[in-house]
This record gives sequence, structure tokens and C-alpha cells, in this order.
Amino acid sequence: MIDEARKTAKSYDDITVGIFGSHSAKETGMAAKTFGLKTAVVVQKGREKLYTKYNRHLFDEVILLDSFKDLVNEEVQETLIEMNTVFIPNRSFAVYVGYDAIEKEFRVPIYGNRFLLRAEERNYERGQYYLLKKAGLRYPREFKSPEEIDRLVVVKVQQAKNPLERAFFYANSPEDYHRQAERLLKDGIIDEKGLEEARIEEYVLGARFNANFHSYALKDVFGNFDFVGFSDRRQVNLQGFLNLPAKDQLKIDVPVKNEEIGHFGVTMRESKQEMIYEAGERFIEACMREYPPGIIGMFGLQGAMAYSPEDDSRLEFVIFDVSMRVPGDPAIGPTSPEMRNLSLKHGIKIEDPLDLTMMELKKAFEMERLSDVVT
Repeated sequence: MIDEARKTAKSYDDITVGIFGSHSAKETGMAAKTFGLKTAVVVQKGREKLYTKYNRHLFDEVILLDSFKDLVNEEVQETLIEMNTVFIPNRSFAVYVGYDAIEKEFRVPIYGNRFLLRAEERNYERGQYYLLKKAGLRYPREFKSPEEIDRLVVVKVQQAKNPLERAFFYANSPEDYHRQAERLLKDGIIDEKGLEEARIEEYVLGARFNANFHSYALKDVFGNFDFVGFSDRRQVNLQGFLNLPAKDQLKIDVPVKNEEIGHFGVTMRESKQEMIYEAGERFIEACMREYPPGIIGMFGLQGAMAYSPEDDSRLEFVIFDVSMRVPGDPAIGPTSPEMRNLSLKHGIKIEDPLDLTMMELKKAFEMERLSDVVT
């Protein structure tokens, strides 16, 4: 599929940025239009109004589908290819279209590495933890069964009714785990399959940072990668609990849901930033070895800065989640001081991390190297 997609990209006489109508479509549309690129958004009936009514100016073309899965239908793909489309992958694209279809059926060139999207899954044998291990990066200790729990852990289990979100819960003993799991099952928030596939890992006591990067395919032009900034998440209904005093939190008898609802920008003091850059560099190198041509475009290492259990005077960055694509965080651009830094580096105005994607796409097209940045 990579060879076919690259051959298709070589035939293009223009670029249309293809966007999946969810997750980060507005952010992608703004970046593409800012760089003078045409856009096409693929939307599902019943979920289109945000894009077709309120933000129609961001999209030159709208493709309305009965179901997101119809994106791989031959006539839809032909339409996109006729538009000279390069598709920007996001989490919704990966979840709703599916990895098998993306890897084997979707002929439209994708900016990035389509085979790395599957590696985001925690239970995939060559997934994110495999890559973190290959990169020599620290991630939380895993407990293979509830009976091993001997400290505070977080249980990451897929929500039963929402394929995009997980229903985290916390436990400090096997009994605590089983009590909470039974309740979540009873309430229909999770199901048995999700619980069987859940990951139980140590809870890292530290300050949370989502470290966001952009890795280049045209490394001879732009360098290896750029760090674009830090952020953190706002979650339902966890945020509501945290807004209450502890004595009042204890009065609420409902399960806590760590469902992502928004983001906010954070910063890290400069004396600790070097380890973040090194983590990004090592992860890029591991992806290059394990999934050639490696990671192209946006990615995020989401974790916490915490004291080492071996040396409580030393801070380390512990990574508990990896985004193999656009993180879907429009707060990075407006809140990150790195935007000024990158504007100075590249000699053009950079206001959002996805501007770097459009910058590379335009340069690749101008240099007749579009096939180098797609799979």
C-alpha cells in the first residue's frame, strides 16, 4: 500500500489536505488554509454541523457519508485522489475506519506512517510500550493481574459505549480493584471484554506533562524534529471532583470518569527540558528502526515528571501514553512559547504545531518530493 500511495502522490499536480471530521479537524483546517492549501473534510451524517455550518469557511470541499467507515469505499477514495488529497490522520480516523482498512484498503496518500497508528494500542505486541522499551524510556510498571496490586494503581479500561475513551479507575489492593470493577460493570460503563484487556499500572506521583513534537520526513531540509510545547488534559467528571474540598468529594457516590473533554497549556522549567528533547529523539530513533520510514508529523509523549524510586532526589520523565498522530490539542499553539521559537528557526510565522505539517507538505511538493512524506 505504501508504494501505491507514494506513486499516487507523485502524480499530483496540486495538494488538497484531507481531514477527518472529528478530533482535530478545525485545527488542521486552520493550518492548511493559513498556508494557502485547499481542504476537504469527510463528515458523518448527524455529526456534520460543526464543520458544514459553523466552520464552513475552513473547508473547500465537504464529503458527507452515512458512516465514517464508508471512507474506504472505492468511489469516495477516487474522489479524494482526483482532488490530489493528502490525508492527515487523527485518532478518530484510526478508531472509526480501523487499522486493517487503513493499512490494506485506503489508497489515498497519508501524511505520516499509517502503520504506526496501530502501535498506539496498549495491548498490541509491537505497540507503544514495545516502542518505549526499545527507546529505553521509562514507563509505569505493569501488574499482570489484580492479585499483584500492592500500591496505588490506575486501571486503564476501554469504555463500553465510547471507542475513543477509556474509563480509568484507581485501586490500592486486589479487593479495592474487584469492588470498583464490579460496580463499573453493573453500571454499564465497561464490559467484561474491556476489563480482560485492561492495563493495570503503577500510579505515578508527579506533575503531568503532555510533551508534543513534530518529526520531519525531510530531515535534510528541516532537521530531525521540533519540540512544540507542553499541555495537560481536562477530564469529565474528574475535573468536577477536583474542584471540591476533600471532605465533600467523599460525599459523592458515583464512579470517576477520566474522559478527555479539553486541554490547557503548561510550561516546564528549562533545567529539566533537556530530558524531554532527548526522550523525543530516542522515541523517533526507535520508530525509525521498528517501523520504517519512522514517525512523520505530530506525536505526543504523555507522562509525568516524578522522583525516581531508586533516587528520591532525581526527577525523571515517566511516559504513560503515546499519541502516534495529531494529539488533538488546539491549546498547544496559543499557549506554547515554542511558537515564537519555531518562527525564528524556520523564518516564517508559526502559530500552531500543524503549521509545521503544512510547511513540510508545501516544501515537499515544491521539491517534487511529496512521495517522501507520505505512506
